[in-house]
Amino acid sequence: QVITGGHYDVDCYVEDPNGRTIYKETKKQYDSFPHRTEVKGVYTFCFSNEFSTFSHKTVYFDFQVGDEPPILPDMSNRVTALTQMESACVTIHEALNTVIDSQTHYRLREAQDRSRAEDLNRRVSYWSVGETLILFVVSIGQVMLLKSFFTEKRPGSGGAGT
Repeated sequence: QVITGGHYDVDCYVEDPNGRTIYKETKKQYDSFPHRTEVKGVYTFCFSNEFSTFSHKTVYFDFQVGDEPPILPDMSNRVTALTQMESACVTIHEALNTVIDSQTHYRLREAQDRSRAEDLNRRVSYWSVGETLILFVVSIGQVMLLKSFFTEKRPGSGGAGT
């Protein structure tokens, strides 16, 4: 997910160790890409911002590698049904995973909103400084203009008098 910068979009691609592209998207703000690997090795991923070179972007990404370990020992080899306590543990675990995903989503939204608020604060500060400078220039100009109305112009002293 793109947190800050530009129109909140980037290009992304993922390649397997053989150089085959397994995922490619352009100008995406956020996306999810589940993939079960078939080839061992180093997978390459790239986030590109070449279409928007003037705006820097912050990108959040999360890798979940491997299967989640079982909650209870010997859960995968179980033949009998779960007890009420074990079933409650599984339900609570799934609910906690949902809470973790929600918290991550809210943290990302908070980071986006914070960035937007700081940008707005910076713009308001610059605008205020500009207005203050203009106010001082206009005030000084008005004082000088009013002062020129009340100064008496004296004739030059170098002329011949009769």
